Amino acid sequence: MATRSKKAGEDRLIKKYPNRRLYDTQTSTYVTLADIKGLVMTNESFKVVDAKTDEDLTRNILLQIILEEEAGGAPVFSTQMLSQIIRFYGNSMQGLMGNYLEKTMQSFVDIHNKLGDQTKGLGAGSTPEAWAQMLNLQNPLMQNLMGNYMEQSKDLFVKMQEQMQGSQNMFGSFPFAQQPNKTEKE
Repeated sequence: MATRSKKAGEDRLIKKYPNRRLYDTQTSTYVTLADIKGLVMTNESFKVVDAKTDEDLTRNILLQIILEEEAGGAPVFSTQMLSQIIRFYGNSMQGLMGNYLEKTMQSFVDIHNKLGDQTKGLGAGSTPEAWAQMLNLQNPLMQNLMGNYMEQSKDLFVKMQEQMQGSQNMFGSFPFAQQPNKTEKE
């Protein structure tokens, strides 16, 4: 089986075979979900494809990793949050919800990185242990910070909804506005 080396700016290619094994074409080795998680943790760009059809399976593999992590003991998602996410599938707001979650997550990462940059000078580093210790010492402060951030996000979302509702009224006089139903006698 021929393998290829990764070119600059190209995703690392992982092939998934019918026997459910994952093959890293860069290292010419079979890999596990834990190895894929390692790629995610190191910000390595990769793509998982079906070996026969070349169908992109990256999202499926990432969801599998999340499922294993959630089952592992310290879940990120509460039952209530998962239920709310499920309710958005098939809803007219589904696309907006995905975009909102993505931007919120990016903001959270940005905050985390900024705090990490600020703590580097303290000598503690930004190891997971140092973060855990800092969060335990400043837990109320961090909860307050994140609570304020989430409240602001909610307020922005509500304002956006109000603007969208206002725009419906603005376009109500155009010819493509919904016309009242005609009776059969007309």
